[in-house]
Amino acid sequence: MELTSEDKEILISILKLRFGKNMKRHERLEWANVEAKLAAQPDKLWTLNEMERTGGEPDVVGFDTASGEYIFYDCSAESPKGRRSTCYDLEGQESRKEHRPENNAVDIAAAMGISILTEEEYRALQKLGTFDAKTSSWLKTPEAIRKHGGAIFGDFRYKHVFIYHNGAQSYYAARAFRGSVKV
Repeated sequence: MELTSEDKEILISILKLRFGKNMKRHERLEWANVEAKLAAQPDKLWTLNEMERTGGEPDVVGFDTASGEYIFYDCSAESPKGRRSTCYDLEGQESRKEHRPENNAVDIAAAMGISILTEEEYRALQKLGTFDAKTSSWLKTPEAIRKHGGAIFGDFRYKHVFIYHNGAQSYYAARAFRGSVKV
């Protein structure tokens, strides 16, 4: 899946503007280096466009020195609107007897080419600003919790990051998921 030249230009200009407005998220990193990586990986541009299209507002949050890749997270103030009202995964979705949502967070993330943030990544994101003060986000759930039917999510209330649990079949209008991609 590839974007048109015009769509690539639009996305890169959005990402460049966001990068410049939020230097606290990526101190000591230079946009020119990020842009060069993006130009070399059109498949990642498609993924970043999906993050943007669904309301994630992706931005650079770090650089992995081991792999030489830039790390992008969904940095929208609230959980991305275009990904809300989903169960955690297919098993949770299919276990619903009534009012089954159309999709689930794990499958949407896979289709977009992103990874759902882990608890550790979510806590790191919260150090860069205030996220999910009115919403919540599904987080990558450890298998030990998932095998018992649960899934975890996080939010920010009372100036504190909270990690909670729900049944994986649960879904709410104010809960989506946040993802990451390396470029």
